Amino acid sequence: MAHNVWSTYLEEQLWTRPSSPESFFYSEDDHPSEAHSTQHMLGSETLDRANPSFASTSALLSWPTRSIDGASNSATSVNYIPSKFSSALVSPKRPRRRRKRRNDANDIFGSGRGVQISEDEDGFTKGHGDRKNHRWNRFKWILFTTNLLFTLYSLAALIISILIWFDIFQFATVIRVGNTPELILSTLAAAFGLLTSLIGWAGILLNNRTFLAIYTFLLWISFAFLVIPGYVTYKKRAFNLEGKLSLQWSRSLMDSGRLEIQNKLGCCGYFSPFVEATISQTCYSRSVLPGCKARYLDFERRALDRWYLICFCLVPAHIAVMLAGLLCSNHVTYRFGKGMMPKAYRLGPHNMPAIAQGCANQLAERYGPEVASTFLSKTESLTSFTPSNTSTSTRPILSS
Repeated sequence: MAHNVWSTYLEEQLWTRPSSPESFFYSEDDHPSEAHSTQHMLGSETLDRANPSFASTSALLSWPTRSIDGASNSATSVNYIPSKFSSALVSPKRPRRRRKRRNDANDIFGSGRGVQISEDEDGFTKGHGDRKNHRWNRFKWILFTTNLLFTLYSLAALIISILIWFDIFQFATVIRVGNTPELILSTLAAAFGLLTSLIGWAGILLNNRTFLAIYTFLLWISFAFLVIPGYVTYKKRAFNLEGKLSLQWSRSLMDSGRLEIQNKLGCCGYFSPFVEATISQTCYSRSVLPGCKARYLDFERRALDRWYLICFCLVPAHIAVMLAGLLCSNHVTYRFGKGMMPKAYRLGPHNMPAIAQGCANQLAERYGPEVASTFLSKTESLTSFTPSNTSTSTRPILSS
């Protein structure tokens, strides 16, 4: 209790906030001054106040002066009110830190910073700040998502086509023999789509707008490759499939092709073992196996239905990929255009006289007209420099 009373008394008597600048210093009546301790060393000499050469007269006059001689005898202590705890510990909330704005113009055009032309494809000047703030923008994320989708279904289509070519599935031989043109078109479409997606990944990860422009153009060709197999299979399925299969069995397929279809579907001949049959261990004239027309027709209907449905279902996804490439490929970074100064704002020979005249005016105000005239003469000699006298060095002119 006594401790609290004594601390309250000290706060009221000694640590009262002053109302004027002169009350920041304690007088001799309140506290002992340090001037008495240095009286025997200084003697009768007085100290003059330092007058810096860079300070203006008005600033010196506006500053509250204080005498340091023996008549004043004031101490140089500051009215500092100590606190028992830090504000960081007492404050219930942490102070909010201002987040640095990403790609702010003050980072480049701020005071004391020169404008640098960098070839960094990320759109940031090299050497400024850390790389943690260099995050992907929303357009780059859209490109990343759509190209990932494009890569997935292109890769899946290519894998399925390769598995069919190598007879991995049960009835892959029937598709390979009976639907060779459609399978070739689908394989080319999947391979071209995968190649296009790789170019897109190169442009996205390297922030290369040239690659992204090529990627956007190739997406249209990939769209054509995607639609063509779907159209061919739909046309074959919808218009006289039975007649097309009969023509294929009698004229297009060789004996090896017929034999493979007969072995996979478990049939013999087209209508019966006596009509266009290929002789094998299970297919002969007195075989009990049925003809291949019904089974082959049912298989082709199911296969062609699934084929063109898959192709046409991928069309909306591919259109979304194309739109994302068109709208976002030029905005993969925050940099606008190529990061170059527009031609209308570039400095040329017609701008040099005005710039030189402005510099000469500043030199005349600070150093005199002789220095300004010398500067103008040297500037005229530099502007009249032609490629014919390229051997002439400009270093002696600038150093003199």
